[in-house]
Amino acid sequence: MSRFLISTRCECQAALSATLDEHRHVTAGWAARGRSATAEAGKEIAPAHSINAHLDRFDVAWLCPYCGRNTLRTFYAGAMRPLSASEAAAAAALAASGAAPSP
Repeated sequence: MSRFLISTRCECQAALSATLDEHRHVTAGWAARGRSATAEAGKEIAPAHSINAHLDRFDVAWLCPYCGRNTLRTFYAGAMRPLSASEAAAAAALAASGAAPSP
């Protein structure tokens, strides 16, 4: 089962990230702020969902926990790189430790 990691910035400069399954549906979404936006500490759940995931160009929308904006970004499926087994395990651990799967 393939997993993908996508990231973007909100207008408030929070780092928004999400893991996607092989159907490009969001399994977990989170946001981080500050210098260590990639560090596990300081991450907040950011509900996210895919829109038109069956298309080559699809959208992902997040609700930023820092500024309250609904942030919509477009991604191209052909440019996504599958996570390695160790990266997928780390993403699954992140989802289990606080960045709960979004509905």
